Amino acid sequence: MPAPPPCTRLGRHCRELALTLRIADLKDDGQTLQDAAATWLLAHTERMTLGRPYVRGRDLLVDATVHVPCKYLEAEEGGPLSGRQEAAGDGRGRRDGSPQASCAAHGFRGPMPLGTQRAPENRPVVRRNNGKFAVVYRGRQRLLDLPLKRAAQRALPVLHNNNPCVGAPCRTADNKQGAACCRDLTIDVVLPKSDRRAEALLRARRSPYLCKVTREGPDKVECEIISACAYLEDNGISCALHDRLLPNGRLAKPSICYEWPDLGPDDTGHTGCRLL
Repeated sequence: MPAPPPCTRLGRHCRELALTLRIADLKDDGQTLQDAAATWLLAHTERMTLGRPYVRGRDLLVDATVHVPCKYLEAEEGGPLSGRQEAAGDGRGRRDGSPQASCAAHGFRGPMPLGTQRAPENRPVVRRNNGKFAVVYRGRQRLLDLPLKRAAQRALPVLHNNNPCVGAPCRTADNKQGAACCRDLTIDVVLPKSDRRAEALLRARRSPYLCKVTREGPDKVECEIISACAYLEDNGISCALHDRLLPNGRLAKPSICYEWPDLGPDDTGHTGCRLL
């Protein structure tokens, strides 16, 4: 079992982490793929607050705050944080006399550290009531009218729902059923191997909300996070971008959402997936 992070006190790092995420490689990925990858990543806001994409060297990056607490953080009454506390969403300032917390690894004790995540109703909106959608188009995040693709004039009537995921028993590692691919994702964290404290803090996040932390290179760590996509419709399964078109006529829905990946020998996909 990995050693606990070398912390000296309770702090914001107990509730969340500031990270830099890689979106795309500017030399290997064209503008269309860069836009799709950015649209996809920036929409996963359930447990991430993401800034504006920027370029550094050959990489398209974005700074993010990942709102997943440390597994050693315990509420005053003992035991891990409740599901509501894990999800943060209560980033309001707190004063002395507020709930106490302790670190199970080092024994620190004090007021529950602040979290900065906004309540769900105050998070950035990717779909507006006026029919506009926030997507990345030609390198910039924009609010655009995205018309629906016209059906072929001679198309046969569809007798059944054409979304194979409707009713599928797939589930993510937190045991929530439905739209598993839209609720968890793999992220590439820009993290030098020399920054051992930051890597230890990342590895100490509460599983399964952030897990499978793997170093993939001297400056890159890969991990999985459960952070649902904000394009999910109210039924929790349909995608608001489905069949919508960008101004250039391409599909607005990121290609990563419908081009099934080649699973490696160690990849099993989600339990209950209909596409495996």
